[in-house]
Amino acid sequence: MAVPALPVQLKAVQHHLRTAQEHEQRDPVVAYYCRLYAMQTGMKLDSKTPECRKFLVRLMDQLESMKKDLLDNESISQEVVGNAHIENYALKMFLYADNEDRAGRFHKNMIKSFYTASLLLDVLCVFGELSEENVQHRKYARWKATYIHNCLKSGETPQSGPVGMEDEDAEEFGASGFSDRSSFRADQFEDPGSGPGPGPGPPPGIGFTPAHSDPSTPNYNHIQVPPGAHAPANTPAELPPPSAEAAKPVPAPRTAPSVDSALLTAQQEGGVQLTPEDLTRAQKFCKYAGSALQYEDVNTAVQNLQKALRLLTSGRE
Repeated sequence: MAVPALPVQLKAVQHHLRTAQEHEQRDPVVAYYCRLYAMQTGMKLDSKTPECRKFLVRLMDQLESMKKDLLDNESISQEVVGNAHIENYALKMFLYADNEDRAGRFHKNMIKSFYTASLLLDVLCVFGELSEENVQHRKYARWKATYIHNCLKSGETPQSGPVGMEDEDAEEFGASGFSDRSSFRADQFEDPGSGPGPGPGPPPGIGFTPAHSDPSTPNYNHIQVPPGAHAPANTPAELPPPSAEAAKPVPAPRTAPSVDSALLTAQQEGGVQLTPEDLTRAQKFCKYAGSALQYEDVNTAVQNLQKALRLLTSGRE
């Protein structure tokens, strides 16, 4: 469905819409929620001028069409699942980029992964207020993408990790996008010679703990990415291709996660009255567990299932 050209008044969502276009085939759920975020944000920016109204109406039509096509997808029909899907996707991209940064591998694909992660963390706002941890992830990803881009542009060697980050530097790149002085354009980070096409997808094989399971502020000096994390599918052509041997997947050793034995035969305690909020939190823990299993992250799945069971039986987390 054709959508009119983006009015200048809605420029703040142009990169979110571009991310939607890049994921049209790779991950329609990401594309849908990026457009939903753009529509909701656009309504707040300007829904009165004729060109903005026309654009937003067509965008709504596009969203309705996508919703019908994806009717059987739980990530669309259930907000809790959709929230987990977008959060997982964003954090996997963030962790891939952070891993490349700390290894001193500064390249266009890594910059775009940081930047796209920050855009997808914006998109989480369609589900409600961002957690403090995700606010910090977004701030760091925006600062890092701009900092590395500007260093490479000026011929400087970037510093790995959060060295030199100031709060005001990160705040300058708020939810509306990167500042003009950064000269940052997402289309600068497409594959050389590939032309228009999907942007980087989430790198496979990266484990993580969903943001809501730990409310503490993240310490970027201790983010861990397991060995074997791979770049997204469209790694720029100037990077050396991996050898055939290195490209073979290597199964990670598995150990059985510890389980609280008291929960194995748990029954609801007498007199426990669960509130609607308790039930919603328990449902979220179960959805996070299911999402973690999609990425073979058994430990995270067990942790979230234990939290759900403990909440349902005792009324406490």
